[in-house]
Amino acid sequence: MDEDPELEEFATRMFGLARAGDTEALRAYVGAGLPVNLANDKGDTLLMLAAYYGHAETVRMLVTSGADVDRANDRGQTPLAGAVFKKESAVVRALLDGGADPDAGRPSARETALMFANDQFIQWFSQSDS
Repeated sequence: MDEDPELEEFATRMFGLARAGDTEALRAYVGAGLPVNLANDKGDTLLMLAAYYGHAETVRMLVTSGADVDRANDRGQTPLAGAVFKKESAVVRALLDGGADPDAGRPSARETALMFANDQFIQWFSQSDS
């Protein structure tokens, strides 16, 4: 099956919006029917890219639009683990508030926080357990 170059270019632009944290443009596309869990060839969703690049507002918008907060990419990484790895506190908080599981994925966000001795995140994960 041949790839549609226009569709591929459009998807590439959408992933670019997520990386750049262009919340309002993404909100408009999602509102017009863009699948909120759209993933690239590596399994990275819009949420994963927004989280990894530190865009808490975009993360919150995608979560409230129905993005799967625990969807792992092809390497088993979740948006929460990516945000922990990048030490993006506001994104970690937004994902936890959105119901993200600190034990999803491999390595999980909890394992990543322990690996880097990030006490703040470890404490937040303990609070989300109760």
